Amino acid sequence: MDALLTAIMLWLSVNFQLPTADQHPKIEYAAPLEIAVVRYGAITPQARSELAARLTPDAMARLREVMAVYDDQKDAIILQEGWTGRTPAELSILVHEMVHHLQRAAGMIHECPAARERLAYAAQEKWLGLFGENLESAFEIDEFTLKVSTTCGF
Repeated sequence: MDALLTAIMLWLSVNFQLPTADQHPKIEYAAPLEIAVVRYGAITPQARSELAARLTPDAMARLREVMAVYDDQKDAIILQEGWTGRTPAELSILVHEMVHHLQRAAGMIHECPAARERLAYAAQEKWLGLFGENLESAFEIDEFTLKVSTTCGF
């Protein structure tokens, strides 16, 4: 995994002028609910209970779509259980989260969490393009969804 992380880091540095990091992030695997806990900051037992209470059947279905998250506190990329990296789409998930690792390592500040996603999605789109795919074909993320996901205030 170290060689893969190094290759992705160098590709991101060359293609998006991100500085490289001295260390790789930890790689962990978790169920979609645990990834959501990190993503929404539901760290305390009370916050976890509140998150669980908000999870309607539709919300649970969307959780399965949450493939990974970067945990700034642990300096870790948490990938969904079963992630193998065998396809360009799966590798693009790692590319997306590596952007967040490099952003954190560089001390980049964003006006909101959604703004931090702009570069990560751009890198993921470019990576997928190397294999004739894009965010819409691989993950059903259309331009409108992308705009809402990367704009502060939504």
